[in-house]
Amino acid sequence: MGAELNIDTSNATVSEEDLIKYKGALKEAQDFLNKSKEGTGWVRLPFNYDRSELKRIQSTAVKIQEQCQVFVVIGIGGSYLGARAAIEMLGPLQQNLPEIYYAGINISGSYHAELIDRIKDKDICICVISKSGNTTETAIAFSLFKQLLLKKYGKQASERIYVITDKEKGVLREEAEREGYVSFVIPDDIGGRYSVLTPVGLLPMAVAGIDIESVLDGALKEAELADRSEKYAAIRNELFNRGKLIEIFEYYEPRLHFFAEWLKQLFGESEGKEGKGIFPAALALSTDLHSMGQYLQEGNQIFFETILNVEEPKMDIVVPESAGSFLAGKSMNQINRAAMEGVIEAHKGANIPMIKIDIPVLNPYNFGRLVYFFEKACALSGCLMGVNPFDQPGVESYKSEMRKALK
Repeated sequence: MGAELNIDTSNATVSEEDLIKYKGALKEAQDFLNKSKEGTGWVRLPFNYDRSELKRIQSTAVKIQEQCQVFVVIGIGGSYLGARAAIEMLGPLQQNLPEIYYAGINISGSYHAELIDRIKDKDICICVISKSGNTTETAIAFSLFKQLLLKKYGKQASERIYVITDKEKGVLREEAEREGYVSFVIPDDIGGRYSVLTPVGLLPMAVAGIDIESVLDGALKEAELADRSEKYAAIRNELFNRGKLIEIFEYYEPRLHFFAEWLKQLFGESEGKEGKGIFPAALALSTDLHSMGQYLQEGNQIFFETILNVEEPKMDIVVPESAGSFLAGKSMNQINRAAMEGVIEAHKGANIPMIKIDIPVLNPYNFGRLVYFFEKACALSGCLMGVNPFDQPGVESYKSEMRKALK
């Protein structure tokens, strides 16, 4: 599998002595994750996932690849972010695979009208993902694309609709059973933002040609290294207790954009409750250095940085002579790395806490490792803060007000 994923905490401004006080609380948190039945199904998943279900996901993905030119993933939040993070990070891996689009990720009429117009003349399959089936964005988009399929294929439309939902209850489960859609189950004990390694993430990944067995192998490897996620969780809490209220996930490779978006949901929804939680943000560097670099260097230091560093990007290109002697002949990745190293040195001088996660290469195995590492670290961190990392009671407030507004 090549070089190891490395968690560099040498610039975190937190010593081993600072972390001793978290030892007891971390043990309690680990015990909770291992014993609780509420929302913790992902903890043991890499050890005991259903091999026959994995084969069914793989064979269904092959069928979808043969059926259609366009595959539309319908879902919001944890129902699509993990899969999109993987697909944007790793793809395209093969030629002649379906184009993948995302619907139900907002309530924009323009977005959905333009998407339908773009794909309507191509062969289409859709995958709707929702545990309840009642999520507003998902329900609207599903109705739109189901209507498109019915007009295009008539009774055969049901052969192009794939469902990932609750095992027994909900409107989506009822419809899937009634109409005979191919369906997969979202486990009862796994919430949306922790569902990347279930059919929620695995089916779209497989359609995109990603080796999902390798993803799960990476998750298993990381699951065997608990102390790494424990240390990261403890460092985050120590920095939070020192007044570092914001964690900025920084990446220098654009392929990590949606992985950072998934991290924002994972940490924001898990920790942000009861007046607690570190606010997760993301910056694309070097791009955002030209807008946020000044603030990072000299602004209000209520933040710390987690740097996602890809050691061997997929491709490279050499800068031509016309760029000037200082840059000519160097590769862009070489210059990008120098930018990262320069930022780290400058921020060390400003005493900004930094954690660097070195990713050897972007591949399915390392994606699985990253997912499990951050899921475990996030759950432990929430426990250390004294919140339940698996609920999201505050989300219902805006939904209730929206329903009132619609009436």
